[in-house]
Amino acid sequence: MPKKPPEIVAAVDLGSNSFHMIVCSLTDGNLQTLDRLKEMVRLASGLDSKNHLDGKTQERALECLERFGQRIRNFPPESVRVVGTSTLRMAKNSQQFLEKAETALNHPIHIISGIEEARLIYQGVAHSLGSKANLRLVMDIGGGSTEYIIGSGDTPRVKESTPMGCVLVSNAFFKDGKLSKNAFIQATLFAEQQLEPIQKQFQRQNWDEAIGASGSLRAIDKVLKARNWSNNGITREGLELLVAHLTQCNHINEAILPEVDPERLPVFPGGVAIIYATFKSLGIEQMTVSDGALREGLIQDLLGRLYDHDIRSATVQILADRYHIDKGHAARVKQTINFMLTQLGDDFCGPNHEHVVQFLNWAADLHEMGLDIAHSQYHKHSAYIIENGDFAGFSRQDQILLSTIVKSHRRKFSRSLFNELPAPWNVDAPVLTVILRLSVLLHRNRQEHDLPNFKIALIKSKFRLQFPDHWLAQAPLTHADLIQEADYLKSAGFKLEFA
Repeated sequence: MPKKPPEIVAAVDLGSNSFHMIVCSLTDGNLQTLDRLKEMVRLASGLDSKNHLDGKTQERALECLERFGQRIRNFPPESVRVVGTSTLRMAKNSQQFLEKAETALNHPIHIISGIEEARLIYQGVAHSLGSKANLRLVMDIGGGSTEYIIGSGDTPRVKESTPMGCVLVSNAFFKDGKLSKNAFIQATLFAEQQLEPIQKQFQRQNWDEAIGASGSLRAIDKVLKARNWSNNGITREGLELLVAHLTQCNHINEAILPEVDPERLPVFPGGVAIIYATFKSLGIEQMTVSDGALREGLIQDLLGRLYDHDIRSATVQILADRYHIDKGHAARVKQTINFMLTQLGDDFCGPNHEHVVQFLNWAADLHEMGLDIAHSQYHKHSAYIIENGDFAGFSRQDQILLSTIVKSHRRKFSRSLFNELPAPWNVDAPVLTVILRLSVLLHRNRQEHDLPNFKIALIKSKFRLQFPDHWLAQAPLTHADLIQEADYLKSAGFKLEFA
């Protein structure tokens, strides 16, 4: 945790339709918005049939990020959060785009799952509304996915992400802005199919009020108000009139919708089809539109990290309970890890030190979760769950990093597993894994007994452990384990000496 929170914080949302940035001043924990930037990039339109992001779209996106970067490039790392959503989850060549995008912004970009996106959207809406409703349904139409959440207060209870967005549906059913009654029927049917598996969970009887949070829903709300088709947010009756109007036109330009931003117009029909299908499937009659969305949720999440309420730590504790982790053993492993890190000093892993401590403690908490599935190869089961689960607060990169450390905490140690990790983790994570391995090894007997006051040193890739005189002679099993460990580490380019 930084000693003094930054005075200015920023969040950037690389959506499938638009890129958004919000910059806020932070005084005594209170936020004030200083800047909002939004550009319609339509990233989802650049995906080809094999889910490759084309060069022209990448170029358009990078030009936008250069402009965003001018505003936040020199902000301290802990004061900015940047996330990518649906299209960057899907794009097979997203890694090479991300490298250029991170250079443009001078900040790392984290890809988040649809469920994590839903959680952050809910946080953004919850903090922008003073709703008294017990349970609220929140809906957000993005370019490549649509999220649905039921929650109360600040807490989301049910979260879903569906693979339909205004760009994808518009490209599939209203290509080049062409409209027809049949196309609208097909688009609505497609959206209803996506909703079918979650329809029962999100039905009208399960919540008190519906809230929409996205540019598509704000645009629909504006059109309904301007035409006097609704004076109370988005209504079922108003949507029926809008759909009837659109299906009488042959092209979106004929619809004459001055309230809709010209850049949004090509993807407007897709958004209408999704909301219309949602109202029909879930039995919604009326929906209020909120200004809060993903970027506001990111700011709230960032504040949690700055003020020591990191949702990721809470997630780890929930997982430890779910997978029946031996918490006493995990605590002893963490104690030994922190004993070693204290000796290695604050310069260990340089500016990344704070995150190193965090990830190592999480790894110690979760390294045995796979035992709940099978004892044999349990480290692989643990790693699989960590990499593939929906973990609140964690990005895709966070989970892959944690999974790689946990997978490598015992037995053979393959250095190549770390090569794909982003810098500086590709260099730091193997070293962290050795510290976890040694700590687990020293607690292999799972006894409550305190370890002796040993010393650890690291010079380049050589670890040296110094135990009190005669201690190893009295601990032959640990001695044998250390001999075996030295052999494992040698194959990964590390040297382990002990005495």
